[in-house]
Amino acid sequence: MKLFRIIRLSFYAFFALAVSVGYFVYINAISQPLENREHTLVIPSGVGMSWLANHLEKQGIIENRFVFRAYAWMNKRDVSIKAGEYTLVDIDSIPDLVAKVDQGKVIQYSITLIEGKTYKDYKAKLMSQKLLADELGSMTDSQIMRELGAPGKNPEGLFAPQTYFFQKGDSDFDVLKQAYLRLDSVAEDAWANRSDSVQVETKYQLITLASIIEKETGAAFERPTISGVFNNRLRIGMRLQTDPTVIYGMGERYKGNIRRKDLTTDTPYNTYTRHGLPPSPIAMPGEAAIQAAANPEPTESLYFVGKGDGTHYFSKTLKEHNNAVVKYQLGGKRRAFSSNPSGSE
Repeated sequence: MKLFRIIRLSFYAFFALAVSVGYFVYINAISQPLENREHTLVIPSGVGMSWLANHLEKQGIIENRFVFRAYAWMNKRDVSIKAGEYTLVDIDSIPDLVAKVDQGKVIQYSITLIEGKTYKDYKAKLMSQKLLADELGSMTDSQIMRELGAPGKNPEGLFAPQTYFFQKGDSDFDVLKQAYLRLDSVAEDAWANRSDSVQVETKYQLITLASIIEKETGAAFERPTISGVFNNRLRIGMRLQTDPTVIYGMGERYKGNIRRKDLTTDTPYNTYTRHGLPPSPIAMPGEAAIQAAANPEPTESLYFVGKGDGTHYFSKTLKEHNNAVVKYQLGGKRRAFSSNPSGSE
């Protein structure tokens, strides 16, 4: 009995000591202020709480590394540390800091990829972002598409325009992959739920049509109507005759102006000289353009012309269209143009 009493008393004493130590650590942890919080904390991959505690003490951010480690251990976060870049200005105690690195609340940066731009534009923008590690610069387009799981595909049109977030250590390829997966998901959903009136045969053709709609649309509400016009033309075998495809086919030859010669010079992308869709998208379509391609507005219109304010005038007949061109494009002065070579009424 005496031995049992000694063991019990020893246990109580140990328990009391542990509680006291724990209380001491906790009080010191919450009362010890963080200093030099204007500095960014960068935690490399593969390090643990011991490295972090030493680093924080050396940087003068905390006073005592042992208190930091003890608090982290008591809260079972001794091995839960996420690499990355952290800001400290929004926290003021060791518990806040331990929670932040445990949860991986790293600094997030953003980059916005805009609708209607080309793959070349996207690649250049990502490679110019100094906060992203450079991987794209050492890869050919073929290698990039192979790494994305799409070997042999033309990259044009296959990356979703939107704002993407990344952290220090991510690469330009990582962001491009996000954009690829996003567009594939949006296009897959649109294709699965497309209208019966859609005149394209594959998801890829839907993206191609969406890219043309994106480039032709100045006012967002007109996208479904423009889609309706193009689907009408495809249904009856009429050429699409859309300038953005001609411009894309001209490549570096395009200097900001389309001449009549350009409209009659054949390229794989000249929809004035060739029927059907061009062989690939001509730009990056946004989600609204993809949805418009998949859900064209029922319309009898076969033509449209810009009115000079970002909107279009839609016509059912060539005569009506030609009159609209004279009114909105030629200032009321009738003369020859692509759809009316003779200049007659």
